[in-house]
Amino acid sequence: MKELMVVANVAIVFGVVYKLFELFVGRKERMMLIEKMGEKLTPEMLKEGLPYHPCMFSFSALRWGCLALGLGFGLLTGYLIVCLSDLESLGYQMGETVSIIYGASVLIGGGLGLIVSYVIELRQKNKNKI
Repeated sequence: MKELMVVANVAIVFGVVYKLFELFVGRKERMMLIEKMGEKLTPEMLKEGLPYHPCMFSFSALRWGCLALGLGFGLLTGYLIVCLSDLESLGYQMGETVSIIYGASVLIGGGLGLIVSYVIELRQKNKNKI
């Protein structure tokens, strides 16, 4: 449990620092875009509205679904590996081995799920482009 808390604390600190950098960099980018657009912006453009072309599809549900499916398959694979293998010969290291098998299979399954969702998104975008 202590190892998990260390990982969680590092992830939280990294996330906060990343979001702060993203906030400041994003502000600079927005200011540069406003300055660039300010030269080309005319009152007639404001009357018509700014050109905005939203994306046809939102793939967030696909990403979350593939991630959850991959994690589920990873847990199932880890369970099958633990059940079908002879881990009792390891003795006192059995608990550590089981946790490593579960963790690795969940991460591999989640990663594969995200790769599958990326491939589906890429095919859909290429299909819409043509």
